[in-house]
Amino acid sequence: MFTYLMLTVKNLHTYFYSEGNCTKAVRGVNFDLAKGETLGIVGESGSGKSVTALSILKLIDQPPGKIEKGEIIFKTEEKTTELIKVPESEMHRYRGKHIAMIFQEPMTSLNPVMSCGDQVIEAILIHQDISKAEAKNRVLALFKEVLLPDPVSIYDKYPHEISGGQKQRVMIAMALSCNPDVLIADEPTTALDVTVQKSIIELLLKLKEDRSLSMIFISHDLGVIAQIADKIAVMYKGEIIEYGSCKSVLQNPQESYTIGLLACRPPLDYKTRRLATVENYLYSDKLPFKEEKIKVEETEGRLERLAAQKPILKVDGLKSYYPKKRNFFGKTTEYFKAVENVSFEIFPGETLGLVGESGCGKSTLGRTLIKLMKPIDGSIEYDGIDVLNCPKSQLKALRKKMQIIFQDPYSSLNPRMTIGQAIVEPMQVHKLLSSDAQRRDKAISLLEKVALKPEHFSRYPHQFSGGQRQRICIARALAVEPQFIICDESVSALDVSVQAAVINLLKDLQLEFDLTYLFISHDLAVVQYISDRILVMHKGKIVDRGTSEQIFKSSQNKYTRKLISAIPVVSF
Repeated sequence: MFTYLMLTVKNLHTYFYSEGNCTKAVRGVNFDLAKGETLGIVGESGSGKSVTALSILKLIDQPPGKIEKGEIIFKTEEKTTELIKVPESEMHRYRGKHIAMIFQEPMTSLNPVMSCGDQVIEAILIHQDISKAEAKNRVLALFKEVLLPDPVSIYDKYPHEISGGQKQRVMIAMALSCNPDVLIADEPTTALDVTVQKSIIELLLKLKEDRSLSMIFISHDLGVIAQIADKIAVMYKGEIIEYGSCKSVLQNPQESYTIGLLACRPPLDYKTRRLATVENYLYSDKLPFKEEKIKVEETEGRLERLAAQKPILKVDGLKSYYPKKRNFFGKTTEYFKAVENVSFEIFPGETLGLVGESGCGKSTLGRTLIKLMKPIDGSIEYDGIDVLNCPKSQLKALRKKMQIIFQDPYSSLNPRMTIGQAIVEPMQVHKLLSSDAQRRDKAISLLEKVALKPEHFSRYPHQFSGGQRQRICIARALAVEPQFIICDESVSALDVSVQAAVINLLKDLQLEFDLTYLFISHDLAVVQYISDRILVMHKGKIVDRGTSEQIFKSSQNKYTRKLISAIPVVSF
């Protein structure tokens, strides 16, 4: 099937040195990549996946990082090169031209002050001796090849003016601009909608076929890897612990870590009490994880009990618009209808799922519910209180009852405040407890409740992983003893195992504190697992609604079926 080896990595070690400490990020990694082959590298954050990719391009080999030893052999039909021995002054001949990379976060990888077209032209002119006019025609052809809508329009737009999926396609066009032999895709679909994710994978498969590309595809999700890879390398703590064909690794995994990664995703055709995490499989001193299915009768009984109560939240005819166009005098002449005539109820103790693609209005709806945005029409009633017309004095008390956990925990936390201060502050604002000493004790108790340690109280947000920061945000939301929490894409960018642990935590806290959730996500697999009922949102409107089982198993709505069909699954 594959003609010859394009890339061979032998005994690669990459270390980071800081303040006298040495972090061995990559330890003894070995793999081959043939022409026309896709190698999937999978593992959680910190496993060494991205460092391995950056080492291949020698983007790590400068302080504090250093490639300690190993070989990186790149072959074409004409020449064999040991990249580690290539001087930095000559590496530009290989980067982009022979080996290109799509980085994980397109917004931070693209220059915000250059148009999308100019950025790709720049990459072409660095490596090829052609005119700017020829380069522009090449860019427009690339934009068409990566299926960007209206390439001429996208060419002149800036990164902030296009969607996440479109930004990723611009990055792919840039990576392909010099016809590389090897394409490294580092988490290119993380945090994208499942439908956009599916389209990006289909695009990469088509480009691979059309151009005979060799590809390294990095992800934390084995479901995504299964869609695209020929071979899989499973990384854990800097080492490849399992390596083989995609089919053999996924159908018959040998390592506990691999088995754990496969078990973390929510099941699609039934519900369980808890989700498995990698830790359930890694440590021999723990009892083996036993999946406990929830019987259909139990689910039906819960739904009946919830619906027998008076709703805690009632939304009727809600409309939230953004100005789209203004005239010469600054008056809005056209609106973007982010939320259009939305009505629903939530019952005490319920988890209502809200699912849809980016831009459908989910987050705008969530922010409007707690009056962070002012709607143009409609009503919101929370526990008998008119949210939109209540006085400021009453709104402060209402905000104590209604909390929100935002999508990005890092930007939600003040980098200059310790996490202890971040949790204590809302208690001070709402005058909970009589002293800061009592508030500190409660904050430490909440940290322990979300599986963090008392000593973490005095640390800063940058000292924690993404999953830990999300737990901190959950603890902060709980600090004011709310009744209702909006979880706005609060697990979408997390590793599958961390995601499972956070979902388990949210379910535990709901039982302990009798919480009500609005759970917003683009991932229907996660939403159907955690939710009692589901609303499906599309272009500002609710287009489908029903129980979790009804939506997933018997919905006839075309948009809902599209979301379901885009869920990545491990199957052969």
